[in-house]
Amino acid sequence: MDYLQKNTYAFRNAEIALAAGAFNAFTIIYCVQPLMPELSKTFNISPAITSLCLSLTTIAMAVSSIFIGILSDAWGRKSLMTIAMVGASVLTILAALSPTFNFLLVLRTLTGITLAVLPALAYSYLGEEVDPSILGYAIGLYLSGNTIGSIAGRVIGGTTTDLYGWRITFVIIGALSIVATLLFWRLLPSPRNFKRRPLAVGKLLRLMLSQLKVPSLFCLYCFAFLNIASFCAMYNYIGYLLTKPPYSLSETQLGWIFILYLTGTISSTYMGRLADKHEHKKLILITFGITLSGALITLHHNLWVIIIGMGVFTFGSYGTGSAASSWLTSLAKDKKAQASSLYFFFFYTGSSFGGTIGGVFWSDFGWTGVIGMISCYIFIGLVILLILSKIVPNQHENRHHLK
Repeated sequence: MDYLQKNTYAFRNAEIALAAGAFNAFTIIYCVQPLMPELSKTFNISPAITSLCLSLTTIAMAVSSIFIGILSDAWGRKSLMTIAMVGASVLTILAALSPTFNFLLVLRTLTGITLAVLPALAYSYLGEEVDPSILGYAIGLYLSGNTIGSIAGRVIGGTTTDLYGWRITFVIIGALSIVATLLFWRLLPSPRNFKRRPLAVGKLLRLMLSQLKVPSLFCLYCFAFLNIASFCAMYNYIGYLLTKPPYSLSETQLGWIFILYLTGTISSTYMGRLADKHEHKKLILITFGITLSGALITLHHNLWVIIIGMGVFTFGSYGTGSAASSWLTSLAKDKKAQASSLYFFFFYTGSSFGGTIGGVFWSDFGWTGVIGMISCYIFIGLVILLILSKIVPNQHENRHHLK
């Protein structure tokens, strides 16, 4: 295999390109989060209904991700990712013209279908092209690009909405995404180890279903669901808490709170490096503890303590994602595209579920209810981790076998 090696020109280009792609995708996905209180006012709808502008995007990504691996095996990774990124950018600009909330939901759903491509295939690309000894490091770098995009979407979204309104926000985000797409297309090295396969939908769907029957992989899919469900619930509804008295933050101030995602950049890269040297299950146990601690800290009434708690929560959540996705890529062996597609199906289904159900807990029980829901997700994750520890008792032997 002709793998990309660390500290080479091709490896750096690949990481920059994938980071640009992640910036594109995650800016578009999450730019609506700081807009949600404003959208609730504009269209006179409840927080739970407003959350659909994010939840429908992610559920569309979840369903689409099932088929992405199938199409990419026949059409190729880079070309499919590039086309999808262009489509998502254009749809985001069109969202600025939405006359009704329902029309906006249609555009956001179509956007989710196109956005499913890059996250699902980025892991496949890295798994096929990067030297296995630095795979965790490479995935950590890619996840840091996710973080930057998530921060940019929220900060730009909050600031521009405060200054110019939410419609101009969509135009600016779409224009930035087109620039990121051009950078991706120019820099990403053409796949060296990709082997094109005939388009056989029935056969590949059966293969994906067989992946669901692998207990170790199914446990990791559940991690994806629970981790992102907690994360979206936290960040969807913190805006409703902090824009109310006694905090009364503006959209700009709220948007800048999302700079806390930088802790995710640090965490994903750091945990990715550790995942190359230490057992994933121990790392996930630690990151679960960090995530739960951060969530509980946000129950304090002081604004600065809440912000610190969100930072701790974000560090733990991104650490879990980095360790779990690295573990999945190792265990999936030669079925990485299908495993990645299923991983992201669970990931974005969890995002939609947690993001919307969190609105019910917020409306009925306030912020305490949201944190209670998040805590339950984390405890379920701990039970699954215990089960996974029994299924994969010796991680190092598995790695040796894979190499």
